[in-house]
Amino acid sequence: MSKRYTIIAVALTIAASAAVLVAQQTRISNARITVQAAGSPFVQSFQKLVSTQPDVAWIGYKVPVVDGERVMCCFDSGTTWANGTVVMSDGRRCCGGCRLEPSSDGTSMWTRSQATAGPVRLEGSDRMTVLFRIAERRVDRVRIFSDECELDAGGRPVVWLEDVKPSDSVALLESLVGADPQRRDRVVDGAISAIALHGDPAADAALDRLVASNQPEFVRKKVTFWLGNARGRHGLDVLKRVLHDDPSLEVRKAAVFGVSQSHEKDAFDTLASTARSDAEPRLRSEALFWLAQQNDSRAPAMILDALEKDSSPEVRKKAVFALSQLKDDAGVDALVRVANSNSDAATRGEAIFWLGQKAGRKASAAITERIEQDPDTEVKKKAVFALSQLPKDEGVPLLIQIARTNSNPAVRKQAIFWLGQSRDPRAIEFFAEILK
Repeated sequence: MSKRYTIIAVALTIAASAAVLVAQQTRISNARITVQAAGSPFVQSFQKLVSTQPDVAWIGYKVPVVDGERVMCCFDSGTTWANGTVVMSDGRRCCGGCRLEPSSDGTSMWTRSQATAGPVRLEGSDRMTVLFRIAERRVDRVRIFSDECELDAGGRPVVWLEDVKPSDSVALLESLVGADPQRRDRVVDGAISAIALHGDPAADAALDRLVASNQPEFVRKKVTFWLGNARGRHGLDVLKRVLHDDPSLEVRKAAVFGVSQSHEKDAFDTLASTARSDAEPRLRSEALFWLAQQNDSRAPAMILDALEKDSSPEVRKKAVFALSQLKDDAGVDALVRVANSNSDAATRGEAIFWLGQKAGRKASAAITERIEQDPDTEVKKKAVFALSQLPKDEGVPLLIQIARTNSNPAVRKQAIFWLGQSRDPRAIEFFAEILK
């Protein structure tokens, strides 16, 4: 064999070995993998590589991830992450993680502490995989996966790029958002998500640019979620500016949700300040709802304060709903107090409605008390409806009692109506009794 052919053979052997190693490291199976170095300048090199793909293919690489506790893979209701692989809830090995082809939607995101079956890998990887699906010589999807996630490429070619700098990756992804920012597709959404999960300061700068007021509204809304969810102190500081300065109410509402996703200590205070003093009632309402989701012992007092002091009926209505959303029924006592003593009939009615949804013996006692004692007939009628939402064994007997004995004809009629909707045999017996 000539020296030239020997060099070629050695090069092919090295390339094949590199492809096998990449397949093992990235857990990519059922793929035709080629490996090459990241070109420079990276964005232009990547675009040239895309333009040379004659058929559907994937291009991928690894970069540092902002939070190794995230598990980004494909799950359904019967799977979880345990012992370093995807398994069924009964412990059996699952279907190989994520199938890239035929193309599937989305990547589920968990934390390791949320795994529920088997031993849990305590320390995650500090890197993630970024994959670009290429079709018709352009990027048509961006997806991100944890290092541990097993991927099935469906027999498609995979071009694996080595030594991609995180800042170059962020620049590429930002260029995909800016190339056609009106496209609400998996390229723009996936690119923003991928930027946010980069463990590199370049991601903060890119997100700052993408949340600027000259960007399309849907881009800014997407970015606000990730600022709170993934970007820590910097992300919360940017969200505070968005809440104050963005011209779009919808973006500011999205920023409230973004704040609720932050793990920074003063995220709760930011929500509380918005609920208490923002000039826009819809933002105050949004903040009250997300306060109730924080599992913070200060939330009930903040919500009750808004209920007593806010001048907007819309905000007061949302405050009642927020009380109903407090975890572990922490808002039931407050709802009972509102149903008993609030000076506004509409607010009392809302409280009674949500007491009905919460059910339970404490709730039903408060509802029947309002039916007997509240001076407003409309409140009484709402209370009857609330009884109809209780479990049948609890609500139907109470409705029969009201239909039989209440002194207000409108209330008795309402009780009979909801008994008819229940289709309960006890209601039928009661109707037969009346008709006789």
